[in-house]
Amino acid sequence: MAQFSPPSDPRLESLSARPSLPLLADLALWVATAVVKWDCRQRSRRALARLSPEHLKDIGITPDMADHEVRKPFWIP
Repeated sequence: MAQFSPPSDPRLESLSARPSLPLLADLALWVATAVVKWDCRQRSRRALARLSPEHLKDIGITPDMADHEVRKPFWIP
């Protein structure tokens, strides 16, 4: 089955590439990264749910595959 992964956000990559940060800053960065990933997954899955069977066929996904992806909770990659 195809794995759907949202594009990474370069703003978050630049933050995580910095040298070590204080513990609280690391925690805040982890939370911010998780929230951005979750939001991106949810938006992508909503968009996938709105595609017609013809559009799904164009991108090489069956309706069953799309349904399986759309039913996943936002925290599951």
